[in-house]
Amino acid sequence: MENIYKMKKLDFNIGDVIEIYSGPVGILWEMLMGEQIHVGGEKETTILANKANITKEKTILDVCSALGGPVRHLAKDYGCKIVGLDATQKMIDEAIKRTKNEPNSNLITYKLGNALDIPYKAETFDVVWGQDAWCYITDKNKFISEACRVLKPNGIIAFTDWLQVGNMSEKEWIDLNSFMAFPYMETLEGYEEILKNTGFRIIESEDLSQDFAMHCHKYQTILRNNLKNDVIKNYGPEMFDAADNGLNLWVQAADSGKVGRGRIIAKRI
Repeated sequence: MENIYKMKKLDFNIGDVIEIYSGPVGILWEMLMGEQIHVGGEKETTILANKANITKEKTILDVCSALGGPVRHLAKDYGCKIVGLDATQKMIDEAIKRTKNEPNSNLITYKLGNALDIPYKAETFDVVWGQDAWCYITDKNKFISEACRVLKPNGIIAFTDWLQVGNMSEKEWIDLNSFMAFPYMETLEGYEEILKNTGFRIIESEDLSQDFAMHCHKYQTILRNNLKNDVIKNYGPEMFDAADNGLNLWVQAADSGKVGRGRIIAKRI
């Protein structure tokens, strides 16, 4: 599907993402999704790890690692060395706090940094990893180029992300992206094109949009039935209404095949 708004971006940047995940919105996402803050939690992390052939010999860079949930999961279950890179100091500090007493903490490093200027030398990592977070990145071409740079020859990029999967009106595009503070959503085909043009060979590309729609309904139910009173008590009715209205937009768009989620595994050539 051609993304007719691909050349257009909303005015969101890394500062907006830092503000979101330093405040109550970041807390709300953890309340909805768990500390991994991505669709499917640990189950999806395991699926992606197995598809990417993660082993204890691999060194991994998790870009936009947030609270470090997947980082700790991978270190514990696979024994691999892993770096969590995130631009939000609060996320880094909390990830370090949650990792401190983990038995595999010696395998884990957290680094404050920007995905568009990864603070590591070329050919450092075996795997560049991401889960439902690169939708916040303003320049996905530049980021994929950076990922390619820090990967060793034949290294793997393995990620899931929220996607535009169907046509929508400009108002829908603006409203959906604005609620999430996304500059824009890539398409599955768009990611494939970027990867191929950057020097990757696609190993697997999968549309997970049906599962995404199911999870959108799940999060809406949790918000309305389990979290409403706590959100209103701690942050006020305005925040609950904004969250509920925005999430409802995403439920409707997912049900109508306009937004979704995908999984891609590719190898650096």
